[in-house]
Amino acid sequence: MHIAILGNSGSGKSTLARHLAARTGAPALDLDALAWEPGQIAVPRDPALAAADVAAFCEGHGAWIIEGCYADLIRPALAHRPLLLFLEPGAETCLAHCRARPWEPHKYASKADQDARLAFLLDWVRAYYTRDGDLSLAAHQALFDTYEGPKQKLTAPPDGARLSELARTRG
Repeated sequence: MHIAILGNSGSGKSTLARHLAARTGAPALDLDALAWEPGQIAVPRDPALAAADVAAFCEGHGAWIIEGCYADLIRPALAHRPLLLFLEPGAETCLAHCRARPWEPHKYASKADQDARLAFLLDWVRAYYTRDGDLSLAAHQALFDTYEGPKQKLTAPPDGARLSELARTRG
């Protein structure tokens, strides 16, 4: 099983990846861990190094799940013909998920640090629909449209039956 999950911040990528990993035992990779310099806030890693790490993760595991908002980091995984899941529940759902997000200790030193950046995150989520580049709706839709492997666009979180179906995928 190979699954790549792409979408806006707050679209449910991490939640879906955790659920699928728990059901299948497949390792899950949050692309935030590769896109940014460790221990620094908003300092991007060299894109070529991050892409090489994605390829190594995919090649190093028989089954895997990757998730993130980085079209350029999803792209190397597509060589393995995963099921590509494009999550697009709409801005209001993404905003609500961001507001309800629990503390992410792998990203922030404290809940207070995370909360202090919430306004920025909400503006970032809103801009997804109009910005250009790798982290935009346009880039995600283009990647989805041109991918010739198995793919699904989800506009709502999958229910239990749908999760089970996704967990049995042969992507």
